[in-house]
Amino acid sequence: MSASFTKSTARNIFYGGAVFFFLLFLALTFDTTQALPKRDNRANLTEQVARGKNIWETRNCIGCHTLLGEGAYFAPELGNVYQRRGPEFIKAWIKGQPTGAPGRRQMPQFHLNDGELEDLVAFLKYASEIDTNHWPPNIEG
Repeated sequence: MSASFTKSTARNIFYGGAVFFFLLFLALTFDTTQALPKRDNRANLTEQVARGKNIWETRNCIGCHTLLGEGAYFAPELGNVYQRRGPEFIKAWIKGQPTGAPGRRQMPQFHLNDGELEDLVAFLKYASEIDTNHWPPNIEG
C-alpha cells in the first residue's frame, strides 16, 4: 500500500463520496416528485374506478395477473388489456370463464353482475391510461 494513502485520505474519500451520493439522492428525489404528477392519471379517478379496484382486490386478481408489472406471473399482464382487447371483450371473457380448454390454466368464475363488470372494466381502462413510460415493452404484455 502506498505511503501517501493515509487514514486522513481514506476519511476524506469516504466523506466526499457520502456527500456526493447524498446530493445525488436529493436531486433524483426532487426530479421524481416533479415528474410523477405529470405521469399519473389522477384526473380520471372516479367512484366507478374505485369500485373496480375494490373488485380487483377482493377477488385477488393480482394473485394471478400482473398490473403494470406488479403481481403474479401466472396469467397475462392486464395493464394494457383495455387497449388490446376493448371493454366488450373483457366483459365477455370474464363471463365465459372457465373455458374448459384442456391443458390450459383456467380463470375462475367470479359471478360478477353487469355493474361490477362495468366497474372492473373502468378500473382496467383507468390503469391503461397511466403514463408508464412505454411499459410493458410489447403490446401483449
